[in-house]
Amino acid sequence: MRESVQGIIDIGSRGLLVEIECHLSNNLPAIVIVGSASRAVDEARERVRAAFLNSGLQLPRKRITINLAPADLPKTDSSFDLAIALSVLLSSKQIPPAALHDTVAIGELGLHGDLRPARGIIGKLLAARSLGQRRFILPEANLLQAQLVPNIEILPIRTIRQLYDYLTAGAGASITETNGGIWTSSDTAAGTYRLGEVIGQSHAKRALEIAAAGGHNLLLTGPPGTVKSMLARVLPSLLPPMDHDEILEVTQLHSLAAHDYDNLVTIRPLRAPHHSASLVALVGGGHSLRPGEISLAHRGVLFLDEMPEFSRAALESLRQPLEDRLISVSRAKDTVNYPADFILMATANPCPCGYYGSAKPCTCLPHQITQYQNRISGPILDRIDLHSTVQDVSHRDLLRSAEDSKEDRDVLERINRARKTEANRYDTASRLNARMTNRDIKTFAKLEPSAKTMLDTAAERLMISARSYMKTVKVARTIADLDDSSAIEASHIAEALQYRRNEQPLVG
Repeated sequence: MRESVQGIIDIGSRGLLVEIECHLSNNLPAIVIVGSASRAVDEARERVRAAFLNSGLQLPRKRITINLAPADLPKTDSSFDLAIALSVLLSSKQIPPAALHDTVAIGELGLHGDLRPARGIIGKLLAARSLGQRRFILPEANLLQAQLVPNIEILPIRTIRQLYDYLTAGAGASITETNGGIWTSSDTAAGTYRLGEVIGQSHAKRALEIAAAGGHNLLLTGPPGTVKSMLARVLPSLLPPMDHDEILEVTQLHSLAAHDYDNLVTIRPLRAPHHSASLVALVGGGHSLRPGEISLAHRGVLFLDEMPEFSRAALESLRQPLEDRLISVSRAKDTVNYPADFILMATANPCPCGYYGSAKPCTCLPHQITQYQNRISGPILDRIDLHSTVQDVSHRDLLRSAEDSKEDRDVLERINRARKTEANRYDTASRLNARMTNRDIKTFAKLEPSAKTMLDTAAERLMISARSYMKTVKVARTIADLDDSSAIEASHIAEALQYRRNEQPLVG
């Protein structure tokens, strides 16, 4: 049996098994790490030396050569510390070789021998499991996230001494079997507000309902102070809870981007980056190719408040994820694909001062209005299914008591019913009407003759483009599902047309 220990290197959301070998030779005592190790990995020499000393373990007084194979792949992860320490113990015969058979070790060592959690633990576990590995040794702080991964065995460890005692005497720790995955769902929604708390705005509320039911992107336009942002923050509360697979992939993405090693993301994310956010912050990347806001909104909502204020490059970066539901982050050394299946929720003022078309006088010049509206390109607007205008609320209604929860219950009931209909239609809960292809539309649309006539007439009179035509059918399909109708009727087409994009300029 070869005396080596398995570790994992993660590349974005993927991973590869790394074999850690140790060779002891009768030269001057030293620890040498080879195999394209970065500074973070090379510094493991000092962490291992201090951890052995403070844990009462014997570090061989020999030249210790550690090889990380394959040697041509750069290693930048400090989570190799535990595997390196185990390889030293294995080569010096301090632990039996059979104890680490078919086992992957993950974790960073502290100077006192404690184990610190690793970033992106779910991706590491999934990658190793896909390669046939089922047993893992990892820091106890990673246990909560690691338990999400089904059908693996986990040995959670606090210190290297605790692991040594377990491997030599079988005491001090216990194995956790995840079976189908261990997790606790949360019924708490990410939305800050509830639908019944919004005064008026029935047209925009209906747009939120359609967006939540069919996964459609939504743009709210209107003057300042018309609760556009409040409406946007209602949307996550209308979405159904995430299932196990969704929690698994969302938690993994957030673990890669942050230090929430012990945090489970059980509610749908609501990401609201500021308009000054950099392109890298939105798309992802940097030195470690981490996911950005676009991917962190996966399975949830990406909220762009005052969308025209974002840079042109930031807005154009939305093209690929809105079309393909993933984002490719490319740098000189590598390319990583991150999932990005979200609902885009955006708001915009009609002009720089915000009051064009409202009761309050607009102070902008015509060319300023046109220039402001053109900050969002046509291709991006074409990828937004629902366009709704938000009007001023009467002052007399502002202090009116919020409606009870009946409105929320009724809307949630319709949304859940529509989602079940879509799941039966596409044989999966992750596929929604907004993702319908042209083939799907021809197969599942089922327009009544009167609905087809109305749509064709509107397309001719309103000069609707081919893309808008098909998009109207998708929205109408969702409206029909909310009405529990198997076919799209003329009333559904009529309502869907109300949410189409105004392709004519607002000012001439």
